[in-house]
Amino acid sequence: MPVNKTTKLVSAVILSVMICGCSILGGGNKKEKLAYVERPAENIYNEGMDQMERNDLDRAKLFFQEVERQHPFSKWARRAMLMTAYANYLSADYEEAVSTAQRFISLHPGNESTPYAYYLIAMSYYDQIYDVGRDQATTTSAEAALQQVVRRYPESDYARDALLKLELTHDHLAGKEMSVGRYYLKENQQLAAIGRFKTVVKEFETTSHVEEAMHRLVEAYVSLGIVDEAKLVGSVLGYNYPNSEWYQDSYDLLQRFGIDLNQEVARAKDPSYFRRLRDRLF
Repeated sequence: MPVNKTTKLVSAVILSVMICGCSILGGGNKKEKLAYVERPAENIYNEGMDQMERNDLDRAKLFFQEVERQHPFSKWARRAMLMTAYANYLSADYEEAVSTAQRFISLHPGNESTPYAYYLIAMSYYDQIYDVGRDQATTTSAEAALQQVVRRYPESDYARDALLKLELTHDHLAGKEMSVGRYYLKENQQLAAIGRFKTVVKEFETTSHVEEAMHRLVEAYVSLGIVDEAKLVGSVLGYNYPNSEWYQDSYDLLQRFGIDLNQEVARAKDPSYFRRLRDRLF
């Protein structure tokens, strides 16, 4: 049966509505927006929260963005902006999370929720920390962001959590320095290796890598024939970590040169001697 012009027109309209509907319901890309239907800011915001509870993060972001679009100067817009950042963080869209949180800080620097915005930025970097074998640019960004939380809001719960996460961040950075230092040592580039190991001892002294870094320094100095310097580093290692396996390795290495590190450690009665020695060496 032939199709008349009216039928064609109705079909086209239906198809258009279906395509539009898919876009409105979040079936398209992230840049799409909800159809503009003016409603109270609180209602739109609560709908976004409902979508968050359903774990439909893309849909939630649309509603939060709609609050800002319809009611840009309301308190709900401020809340929605922060929730958009949080939804981006949960969906691992870290770049957008950081960008939105930074926008919140820029527009509302004195808001009671600003500490959380700083914390969210830090967490967005922290969750991207890679293994020590890869570039640590993100780890460095995480360290800076976490330190900013601690510096700005030292008495907050965010600062307490940031301090704990800084320990792991520093461990990653120290691990990277150790990895590079070991490579230089293996390639007989002792001076380059020494620089890396000294960085670990000086800048990451609370990490688990310090003992090995000191031992590697002993190895590097011995390899260069600077046995006296190796002896001094070994004595600092022995004073601070007498039961360490790395100290035992340094002890065994230097014993080949007639040096008894245990005697070197025992010879210095004044604990301040080792503090001064450490400051000089590193």
